[in-house]
Amino acid sequence: MIETVEQLEEVLSRPNDGDRALVREMEGDLLILGVGGKMGPSLARRARRACTEAGVNKRILGVSRFSSPESRRELEAAGIETIAADLLDERDLAALPEVPNVIYMAARKFGTTGAEHLTWAMNTYLPGRVAERFRQSRIVVLSSGNVYPLAPVTSGGASEDTPAVPVGEYGQSVLGRERMFEHFSAKYGTRAALLRLNYAVELRYGVLLDTGRKVFEGRPVNLAMGNVNVIWQGDANSVALRALGICAAPPAILNLTGPETLSVRWIARRFGEHFGAQPVFEGEEAPTALLNNAARCHRLFGYPSVSVEQIIEWTAHWIRLGGKLHGKPTHFDVRDGKF
Repeated sequence: MIETVEQLEEVLSRPNDGDRALVREMEGDLLILGVGGKMGPSLARRARRACTEAGVNKRILGVSRFSSPESRRELEAAGIETIAADLLDERDLAALPEVPNVIYMAARKFGTTGAEHLTWAMNTYLPGRVAERFRQSRIVVLSSGNVYPLAPVTSGGASEDTPAVPVGEYGQSVLGRERMFEHFSAKYGTRAALLRLNYAVELRYGVLLDTGRKVFEGRPVNLAMGNVNVIWQGDANSVALRALGICAAPPAILNLTGPETLSVRWIARRFGEHFGAQPVFEGEEAPTALLNNAARCHRLFGYPSVSVEQIIEWTAHWIRLGGKLHGKPTHFDVRDGKF
């Protein structure tokens, strides 16, 4: 069982053979834009550890506003070079070093409703500027499955060939992000990969934690979005790193999630078995949900290394012991695209 943040970070950042192979073949250093978010720190550590274990000398650089000085100190202690910058500031963006490999993670979702302009600035305007600034680099872009419409639960989820028809302004702005990278790829021949992610989970954040806490606390579990896809954050970060190897012009598009369509009712009941509690439900499952089919990703990079059953067991233990949380609910049950 995972019982401390240190143990959790070690598991999340533990590189695999594919990660080590990628950094051996990677020409030049790696720059992670938006490294201070939920996924960025463990991705940076994974890349740093992969380089060390592969015996290659690469700089791993992370850019963020670093509103938390502690997170910056922790990254630097792990061997990541940090740069404090506001990417929306033209001078800060221009001052960033030229690096041949870029992973773009900067984004805004929650708080969109009522401040739509900032979401569009972060999710569409900024990506256009970054795409032009780093037009000579390979760029992996973290996107979202929110670019797809809700899919019939029985369909297996949207594939990369499903037309992008986002619900709500957040999803529309994410599609705008993709279009900006596509535009500058067409203009300059920039090689990129767009990763449509739904949903990365770990013990401090995510769909499984949100559902497990409701069961543990006796709160009702909303079944409106009755089915979901999830993937262990460490596995999602591994794909993000290895996707540098599939960057292309026009950009490669790849759904990123686990292989299962998971019933929220089933998830709640599994947590109930761990807690010795009977889940309380409200509402009924709709025939559609926000679902991705990641078969192409699994063909390229293999199945996730951590199973859903394992994550549920770890998460239930984390909840019982009162482990540290990010305090950011996912609102995955929102069906109208308003976040």
